[in-house]
Amino acid sequence: MKKTTDWICSQEIPSDVTVHAGGVSFPLHKFRLVSKCGYIKKLVTEAKEVNCLVVEIPDIPGGQEGFELAAKFCYGINFELSTGNIAMVRCVAEYLEMTEDYAVGNLVTRSESYLNEVGLKTLAGAVSILQSSANFLPIAEKVRVVNRCIDTIAFIVTKESQFPCFRGAEGALVTSSSSLSSSSNPKAVVDWWAEDLIVLRIDIFQRVLLAMISRGFKQYALGPILMLYAQKCLRGLEIFGKSKKKIEPKQEHEKRIVLETIVSLLPRERNAMSVSFVSMLLRAAIYLETTMACRLDLEKRIGLQLGQAVLDDILIPSFHFDGDTLFDVDTVQRIMMNYLEYGLEGTRNKDYVSSTQSDMEKVGKLMECYLAEIASDRNLSVSTFINLAEHIPEQAKVAEDGMYRAIDIYLKAHPMLSDMERKKVCSLMECQKLSREACAHAAQNDRLPVQTVVQVLYYEQQRLRDNIDGGLKVVEPTAQLDSHPTNKNQPLHDELSRLKKENQDLKFEILKIKMRLKEAERSSPSYLDRSTASSPASTRRSADKPPLPRKSFINSVSKRLGKLAPFLRADGVLPSSMKGKNKPSKSRRHSVS
Repeated sequence: MKKTTDWICSQEIPSDVTVHAGGVSFPLHKFRLVSKCGYIKKLVTEAKEVNCLVVEIPDIPGGQEGFELAAKFCYGINFELSTGNIAMVRCVAEYLEMTEDYAVGNLVTRSESYLNEVGLKTLAGAVSILQSSANFLPIAEKVRVVNRCIDTIAFIVTKESQFPCFRGAEGALVTSSSSLSSSSNPKAVVDWWAEDLIVLRIDIFQRVLLAMISRGFKQYALGPILMLYAQKCLRGLEIFGKSKKKIEPKQEHEKRIVLETIVSLLPRERNAMSVSFVSMLLRAAIYLETTMACRLDLEKRIGLQLGQAVLDDILIPSFHFDGDTLFDVDTVQRIMMNYLEYGLEGTRNKDYVSSTQSDMEKVGKLMECYLAEIASDRNLSVSTFINLAEHIPEQAKVAEDGMYRAIDIYLKAHPMLSDMERKKVCSLMECQKLSREACAHAAQNDRLPVQTVVQVLYYEQQRLRDNIDGGLKVVEPTAQLDSHPTNKNQPLHDELSRLKKENQDLKFEILKIKMRLKEAERSSPSYLDRSTASSPASTRRSADKPPLPRKSFINSVSKRLGKLAPFLRADGVLPSSMKGKNKPSKSRRHSVS
């Protein structure tokens, strides 16, 4: 203001008009302003007082700075035009009506010449002018500064994507063959123009991308710039569920609009965006409470590429902090349903690719790892756990070790489950698909129901028997050819010996379980009630022969296992201690001693 007052007072003519613009008073001269400003000329003409004229311009673009540049131009004082102030100068000139109707080479003409000859010649210049134009809406739209900047950016970027070139000084495009050959390590195209565009406001940024697409820019190539813009604008959000929201409502609203706009611009092509980035957007969408359509769109995108996801991509916090589960299980369940839906739709719609077997197996392992991760949550209900596990297709599960691990963790974290609930949880796995290590662990796991343990031992014994039978079939032809075993057959004999020993151990475990079942049934109250409630005749008979316990599921399983002849050796020969013994009498078999 001191500089402004100095050059005004240096005119040696007392001021006859005072202009209030942007909260500042400017003592000026009418003849200087009226000669070039049509707006001020109208105000002076309509004014009643002539000697002490006061002009109010409260809403002038740029405020104090904008009017000061216009006043300097009226007084013939030079100032520098740049990409940083040209939008303001052009809008002020339009507002004050500084056109050719009042003076030749007026401010409107000068600013237009700079825009056409300098400002809109480079990408950096167009972006800088567009960024500053956002502060002077709607007058910047009226003079088409915004539209021209957007068209220039779209033209340069689209041309660059079709014919790659490199930037020279100040962002000027260089397309000569010498420049291409001299660059030994050229930067990727997106490395320079994307970084220039992410400074724009979200609504202007959206218009630029749409203009690029209308000029032929491929939508799937928008992925990198959308990632950069999202990382810049959504930085600082606590999207990992560690604490409650610490964000102002106004800032939350702005970020919500940014996120919803980014999601609407995401390319529809498969694999155009990484699963990790889409998962980050989904976390932010849940945190910012965006529209349900926005969240469902992100869930469908993750479901389409679920085979490429890792465990961290689907560990989505719930953000409720009200005693609910730690992770958003419902969202992951919808993602899994979308994946299965896309797999079915791929057989009918050529736009989608059906899931391959390897991709399905990856998804199965991923969901088993997810179940194991959330199983330790004490707030996770049995119905939710079972419902999510049932959505894993059978063809996606090669082995059941992952499911067994998840079930074991869940039973350990929820010790108060009833027997019926534990049976329902254990019914999620197929015992015949467990590995040998998992079977060995399950056979000694006290958290599993007895029926599940018996089933595991039965299938393991059957598997060992099949392995032994298969090994004998391999050995018999060899024995016929060479009666003298060599060192080459020694590993096979060792393996058979080890399998026989494991078979004997399993038979012994089954025998112990059967004995425990019988003791439990004899000591049960139902057994005692039946013996005391019998008739006198039956009481007399029970002195010699106690009643048999009631048949149950455990009893039937034990009888089926008894048919496997647990005392039979692997080679099919009875032990010597069992030979020659007669079948015991009925009174002996049913005695309580």
